[in-house]
Amino acid sequence: MPDSQPQPPPSSPSASGSSSASGSWGSTGPSGQTESASLLLCGARLTDGRTVDVRLGGERIEAVGTAGSLTAEGAPGPGARVDLGGYLLLPAPAEPHAHADTALSADEGGPVSYDPQDVQRRATEAALLQLGHGATALRAHVRVGDVQGLGALGAVLQARRSLRGLTELMTVAMPRVLTGRAGADGLAMLRDAAKMGASVVGGCPDLDPDPTGYVEAVLEVATEHGCPVDLHTDATDPARLARLATMAGGLRPGVTLGPCGGLGRLPSEVAARTADQLAAAGVTVACLPQGGCGGVDRRGTAPVRLLRSAGVRVAAGSGSLRDVSNPVGRGDPLEAAYLLASRYGLRPEEAYDAVSTTARAVLGLPEVRVEAGFPAELLAVRGDGLASALSLAYSRIVVHRGRVVARTSAVREYCNSTVAVELGLPRQGRGELS
Repeated sequence: MPDSQPQPPPSSPSASGSSSASGSWGSTGPSGQTESASLLLCGARLTDGRTVDVRLGGERIEAVGTAGSLTAEGAPGPGARVDLGGYLLLPAPAEPHAHADTALSADEGGPVSYDPQDVQRRATEAALLQLGHGATALRAHVRVGDVQGLGALGAVLQARRSLRGLTELMTVAMPRVLTGRAGADGLAMLRDAAKMGASVVGGCPDLDPDPTGYVEAVLEVATEHGCPVDLHTDATDPARLARLATMAGGLRPGVTLGPCGGLGRLPSEVAARTADQLAAAGVTVACLPQGGCGGVDRRGTAPVRLLRSAGVRVAAGSGSLRDVSNPVGRGDPLEAAYLLASRYGLRPEEAYDAVSTTARAVLGLPEVRVEAGFPAELLAVRGDGLASALSLAYSRIVVHRGRVVARTSAVREYCNSTVAVELGLPRQGRGELS
């Protein structure tokens, strides 16, 4: 699969594939439709095996009917139709755990630059890259305090504004220390971050001399501003997790922990008891099957099957995107789902739910179904079923707020083969390879 990065058009297609994301299409999308007109997605396959037409109007799905039964009302012409023959149509993924301020910094050859222009550029490029993969919303952790002050947060918020209409970029303010004398500045900075527009408050309690006090401070600020909480923890201390679950229980709009890889290293009976406590408190776990992130010291994926069987809501995120913590991170939610299915034993439907329905719920977004009345947040992936889409998720078409905002195309070609012809194997390429 070509690992090309989505850029504002015009894009530069590679020899084997191309990827593009809308950044300046104005009031019309790449299919030519205006934002007020309807868009018809033709001949898409659904996970239940049906082949349907789907008409979008505004930011909603207007109608779903059998293939050939719908028209694009109010927008005649070929520009209002997208042929999805050979594609599986799914609710769009969302990214519940990204790091916008450090993304794409692995090749800088030194300390990460927190110059606001550098952060804004990297955060924008990272969001477009993940949009090209299909994520129409993402939650990005951003460090505040210390050397960064509030500059990195301001830069990511500026990226958020510039991306409006393409993708939803939400921010988590992450101070380093919140307790004692050293934590006074961090606590003030966290409150300022919430006032600036940080969507979520969080951080890394494991790095504070008083982890319990750190959590208490974050919960206090969250209550003051009505924000969700998203905390980094390796989850190796069951007693600390039990206290956290007690403190977080009942907090609305919710508490998320991640990546919690340490839960998988605990004795099975201890991990099971901890999972029951997290479920009772309504805490969500955001695991990182693609690798770690800078918020924790050790890698490992949370025991997703144990957590799910206990009733814990489990989402899957990407973590680091080509920074020092994971210099080869892809930021691809379908890869996260693939790993949950292939390595951790989830059914394809369960794995995709972790990067789509559950991930959207973590972000406070409405549910998406391919049914009339639901938000037009969709991903079309080449494939005839969910398992094949997760296995070979090459070509993709991304819909956000009712319009196509990104496309990724790939064609695999082989030399001519008599055996392939005799067996009737499918061929994608049009030409001949020498």
